Amino acid sequence: MDFKPQLKIPGTYMRGGTSKGVFFRLQDLPDFAQQPGKARDALLVRVIGSPDPYGKHTDGMGGATSSTSKVVIISPPSVADHDVDYLYGQVPIDGDFIDWSGNCGNLSSAVGPFAIANGFIDPARLPRDGIATVRIWQANIGKTIVAHVPMANGEVQETGDFELDGVTFPAAEIALEFLDPADEGEDGSAMFPTGNVVDEFEVAGVGTVRATLINSGVPVVFLDAAALGLDGSELQPAINDDAALLAKLEAIRAAGAVRMGLIGDVAEAAKRPLTPKVAFVAPPKDYVSSSGKPVGATDIDLLARAISMGKLHHAMMGTASVAIATAAAVPGTIVNAAAGGGTRDVVRFGHPSGTLRVGAEVKQVDGQWLATKAVMSRSARVLMEGVVRVPREQVAAG
Repeated sequence: MDFKPQLKIPGTYMRGGTSKGVFFRLQDLPDFAQQPGKARDALLVRVIGSPDPYGKHTDGMGGATSSTSKVVIISPPSVADHDVDYLYGQVPIDGDFIDWSGNCGNLSSAVGPFAIANGFIDPARLPRDGIATVRIWQANIGKTIVAHVPMANGEVQETGDFELDGVTFPAAEIALEFLDPADEGEDGSAMFPTGNVVDEFEVAGVGTVRATLINSGVPVVFLDAAALGLDGSELQPAINDDAALLAKLEAIRAAGAVRMGLIGDVAEAAKRPLTPKVAFVAPPKDYVSSSGKPVGATDIDLLARAISMGKLHHAMMGTASVAIATAAAVPGTIVNAAAGGGTRDVVRFGHPSGTLRVGAEVKQVDGQWLATKAVMSRSARVLMEGVVRVPREQVAAG
């Protein structure tokens, strides 16, 4: 066989929040990958290094976890009054496909800095020093994200003293606004796809499950930790080393996806591992985070843990954080009950790496709950930029 030189594709490796991924400008992708389809997916899956039966991503850019096996494509805006389109892909470690069904809230924080540094924003609009506002069209879910990016000396400011639990080193703070995060229909029921703040449904091999099914930021199936025999303070080993519990949670996730109308049959859930998420919550209690930092019950409103791509997330997905804050603001949800009931527009929850504060604005119109905005702070940083190399023979070149 005549082996050809590797493809060389300009790219940027970035951390955003507690995730990291490979960022591409659409125009820099090979012609065959500038349109969605199998050829693009094959290229990007190979960039990450999947599928990897060894679970290490040794021969790719992925980090062998759900938080570090991600790709992003940035392109000029397709919607008026926006600065860029942001398309996000989650690459399974052992799968040969990409799940494009949702957003990554953490990597959303890196989109504004990438857009500024790569010429998507008119320089005349950018302050030399201060805050640059970037309006992002999240193309996966059709929603607007507004990023407030710090600038210094005409460039994106990346360093700073903002600390984010789950990220080792401090950096500059980036405030994110997720506008209308719930995909409401005309009757508003899509925020709660079943029309209920709590549902009970049967799960094969599990029994009757009580859950809050919400679509805000990302579709999530929220469970009471106690109903699973948990207390909500668990760290990754306690969950990820329990194969029976993970299988139970996946069965609940699949049944919840059907109940929410995201898939027609539980068998389809394996091809949609990114969404919905399944999470469990509990009232606050003292615990020690994965870094050894004590978290006091008086410092948080509730405990929250979420499963991402079949494993307990090391911190909390940004989109799931939006769902937590929104659900906490609505009386009667399982999340609201864990937080002590009542009404609230800000929630601070404990996750495996520490704590996170998220604001959410909700309102009730004609008996239906609507979410208008969620707000949180993250940070982002360029880790490396240059070219990504991909073996031509191992991707579909169209």
